[in-house]
Amino acid sequence: MSNSPTHTHDHTNLKGRKLLLTIVLNIVITVSQVIGGLISGSLSLLSDALHNFSDVTSLVISYVADRYSKKEASFDKTFGYKRAEIIAAFVNAVTLLVVAVYLIYEAIKRFINPQEIESSLVIWLAVLGIVANGFSVLLLRKDAKENMNMRSAYIHLFTDMSASVAVLIGGLLMKYFGWFWVDSVLTVLIAVYLLVVGIDLLKNSFNVLMLFTPKDIKLERISKKITTISEVKSIHHIHVWQLNEQETHLEAHMEFSKDLTLSEFDAILEKVEKILFDDFGINHVNIQPEFQKDDPKEIIVQD
Repeated sequence: MSNSPTHTHDHTNLKGRKLLLTIVLNIVITVSQVIGGLISGSLSLLSDALHNFSDVTSLVISYVADRYSKKEASFDKTFGYKRAEIIAAFVNAVTLLVVAVYLIYEAIKRFINPQEIESSLVIWLAVLGIVANGFSVLLLRKDAKENMNMRSAYIHLFTDMSASVAVLIGGLLMKYFGWFWVDSVLTVLIAVYLLVVGIDLLKNSFNVLMLFTPKDIKLERISKKITTISEVKSIHHIHVWQLNEQETHLEAHMEFSKDLTLSEFDAILEKVEKILFDDFGINHVNIQPEFQKDDPKEIIVQD
C-alpha cells in the first residue's frame, strides 16, 4: 500500500510528459503544413494545419488542466482543481466544432472556384502528419481510456491523423488524375467527422459540468437497493454527480425505522457505502440521517 502514492505520482508525471511531447510534435506539423498549404494552394492541407493548430491549443489546455488537477485542496478550494480537466475537455470540444464549421465554409467557396494545387508537396506533408500524429496517438492511447481530458486530446490527434491520411489520398488523386475538386470534398469530410466527435465530447463534458446524474446510474435502483437494509425506511432527496471521472458523489436524506444510536448508524452507513460502491461505482457518500422528520420524501426534491 505504501508504494501506491508514488506509483500514482509517477503515472501522472508521465501523462504530463506525454502531453508535452505531443504539443512539440504538433507545433512542428502545424508550421510545416501552413507553409506547405500556402505554397501548394491546397485547402485540405491548410484545413489539416488549422486542425493541427486547434490540436496545439487543446493540448496546451489539456496540459495546463493536467497540472492544475494535481494541486491540493485548500480552505477556499475544498475540491482543489479536480474539475480542471473536465473544463479542458469542454473547451476542446467547442474548438472542434468551431474549426469544423469554418472548414465547411471554406471548402464550399473552394469547390465553387477550384484552383490547381501542387500535389507533391501535399503528399509529403500529409505523410509527415500521419507519422507524427500516429506516434502521438500511440502515446496517449492508454490514458485516453481512463480520463476525459486525455480522451479529448486523443480524439483531436486521432482525427488529425485520419485527416492526414485523407489528405494523402487526395494528394495522390490530384497528382495522378488531376482531380483538384477532391481537395474540397476531403475538407468537408474531415469537418463532418470533427462535428460528430466534437458534439459527443461536448455533451459528455457538459453533463459533468452541470452535475447531471451519470447515465448508467438510476436513482430508482439506488432507492430500491438501499431500502433492502431492514433499518432503512426510505432514502430520498438524492443527488448523484461526477466531480471528475474518478469521483462520483452521492448525497441524500435517509429515514430510519427506529431511533438509532450513532454507532448503529455508522454500522449501517458502512453497508450503504459498500452497496453504492460495488453496484453503482459511487465512491463519495454523504448521508443525512432522519427519524420521523417532517420533510418531503420524494427521491428527487428541488432545492
